[in-house]
Amino acid sequence: MKKPPSEEPQEDLTVTPPKTWAAGVPAVVHALEYSLAQTSPRETAVDLLTMNQVGGIDCPGCAWADPAPGHRHRNEYCENGAKHINDEATTRRITAEFFREHPVSELAERSDLWLNQQGRLTEPMVKKPGSDHYEPISWRGAFELLAGELKSLASPDEAAFYTSGRASNEAAFVFQLFARAFGTNNLPDCSNMCHESSGFALHETLGTGKGTVSLEDLHHADLIFLVGQNPGTNHPRQLSALEEAKRNGARVVAVNTLPEAGLMRFKNPQKARGVIGRGVKLADRFLHIRPGGDLALFQGLNRLLLEAEDVRPGEVLAHAFIESDTSGFAEFAEHTRQISYEEVLRATGLTLREIEAVRDDVLRSERVIVCWAMGVTQHKHGVPTIREIVNFLLLRGNLGRAGAGACPVRGHSNVQGDRTMGIWEQMPDAFLDALRDEFGFEPPRPHGLDSVNTIKAMREDRVKVFLALAGNFVRAAPDSEVTEEAMRRCRLTAHISTKLNRSHTVCGETALILPTLGRTEKDFQAGGEQFVTVENSMSEVHTSHGKLKPASPLLLSEVAILCRLARRTLDGAPPLPWEEFEADYGSIRDRISRVVPGLHDFNRRVTRPGGIRLPNPVNEGVYPTATGRALFTRNTWEMPEVPEGHLLLQTLRSHDQWNTVPYTLDDRYRGIHGSRQVVMVNPEDLTALGLAEGDRVDLVSVWEGGVERRAEGFQVVPYPASRGSAAAYYPETQVLVHLESVADISNQPTSKGVLVRLDPAR
Repeated sequence: MKKPPSEEPQEDLTVTPPKTWAAGVPAVVHALEYSLAQTSPRETAVDLLTMNQVGGIDCPGCAWADPAPGHRHRNEYCENGAKHINDEATTRRITAEFFREHPVSELAERSDLWLNQQGRLTEPMVKKPGSDHYEPISWRGAFELLAGELKSLASPDEAAFYTSGRASNEAAFVFQLFARAFGTNNLPDCSNMCHESSGFALHETLGTGKGTVSLEDLHHADLIFLVGQNPGTNHPRQLSALEEAKRNGARVVAVNTLPEAGLMRFKNPQKARGVIGRGVKLADRFLHIRPGGDLALFQGLNRLLLEAEDVRPGEVLAHAFIESDTSGFAEFAEHTRQISYEEVLRATGLTLREIEAVRDDVLRSERVIVCWAMGVTQHKHGVPTIREIVNFLLLRGNLGRAGAGACPVRGHSNVQGDRTMGIWEQMPDAFLDALRDEFGFEPPRPHGLDSVNTIKAMREDRVKVFLALAGNFVRAAPDSEVTEEAMRRCRLTAHISTKLNRSHTVCGETALILPTLGRTEKDFQAGGEQFVTVENSMSEVHTSHGKLKPASPLLLSEVAILCRLARRTLDGAPPLPWEEFEADYGSIRDRISRVVPGLHDFNRRVTRPGGIRLPNPVNEGVYPTATGRALFTRNTWEMPEVPEGHLLLQTLRSHDQWNTVPYTLDDRYRGIHGSRQVVMVNPEDLTALGLAEGDRVDLVSVWEGGVERRAEGFQVVPYPASRGSAAAYYPETQVLVHLESVADISNQPTSKGVLVRLDPAR
């Protein structure tokens, strides 16, 4: 067993020029170095050679789609996926002795990196009221304690059931069934904080909250937009898909506030040209946009397309499609023609010539896809921006046909599957009706609490029990100090987890750690060896089979934990088959098949190579909107106003990081090594602010009414960020995102649009 570090890593910042390409041999070397430092050569090989293969382990990292069976490489994984899967498979262990040596108050001072590196949790633990230590508790005792607290609540709505995208479809379905049988729709999840704006915008305009494209569509598009995305770090296998698209003649437009190495040049380590050659240039155009300028960009493009139609009537817009499949075009066109180019240029920081060049790319392209991620969704006007992207796609009929469409790129393994399974505080009546008809009880109908409103409810003592299925809620959530204060007000907090994280150190009066199997591990139940299923960003549902021996004989699966807890909490009312579910996950899938549209005959179909592609109504010419057609919208032009002496900060992940967990202190693609306490600022902005490289500053966010939040002790790094912006690492800067700073309509935290000033460090 490899020994975990006993001391915090020492920070010592060095800065080198940012990389101009991604992957290649260094990616392979770094992946293997990290993997072998965590686990054995044998287990590393088992993980990597079965990862993303038919009958193998689905990568627990991002949600990028797999190539079709027969077209997958023997090494179908990326650097970050390899690190993540072997981080879970680590041979390091946390035992009761660890918790005797380390009080909670000490662990609360430790870094995210150090906590993660201690290894796998091995037995259930409890922190009792007034104690500063976790101590062992039996599984029976843990379930009785948690069930007792839930049953003692004055209302089911005094509990919140949080889910992270790491959960399987089977666990997510059981979790939401338990919560609703208990009597609440308080089902906050990680999607509330990443793609909630996508869901609201797409539901309104297309009638579905999911993207419309497949991997094959991406391979055969003529033009691909990547907006607010960093695939080289957050979903690196997308680079292989873009390489294939480029080979087939596609052009790529990158829209970002930062240049990203993966979008400049990709050296595919699976191909000779990626090992000994220069690789492939991916982005044909890079629009170095100001933060929050994406709405203005697409409005400017849409006006240019309308004016091109004026010059070449009948040759630019998809008139037959607009007439047959859409509504609201006339009102949209009238509104768009009033858009001021001067305002568009001010908001984007681009020139009219740059935007016109993109328009020309569009006019030469029959099939266009727009991909986007949190650089779009985590702004106050994220929903209008995505609605405007839909307008752009509708104008030339780039929806519902091959090689074209909308592609929100999810950054977490099964976050989309969680929603399909019912993890949402606002599930529609059709889903709740199906639950009622299948299980014979009436689910609650009032909407529950999302993540932001759960924090508010805990802070106001309206939520007293918080149960998390995976994740690291206090670090993923905004307004860190407020979130932690709220969590500590709970009577009981409980986390179903594989590894230690900060959420375990921010305890309610009583706190439970319920250790679970990882996705890499074999799962044996009374009905034999089990597998689980997940859904990727492109609505494909497929299996995942654990291959490794469990980290501890005391671990239970997520499904087993939830079924045993539900049985003790509900006492048979309503009478639901929890024991059957725990014994055989196929019985869960049978029930899912009768509740979730598109998953009929689930057990048989999902075991076929490649699994199941869920139907998307848009691709069948069906739009479940209020009008029965795709909807053009009029979106109010909006630009973040940045007063003199301030910058607009975006939070982001380093390359050596998965979600809230950093693996090292390095971000080699950006040339930052040995520290995460850095703020990246355009050199011209540094001059204007009177700052220089290496200066130490406090980041101070400014909210309405003069309310301030402070993140202390950051080192200034000159970086080619767009003018007026800055960037710093998440989750260290979540403290700056005020709880009330949320996107209109979706209530998603605005972590990409934080108004800050840089004060000399205190």
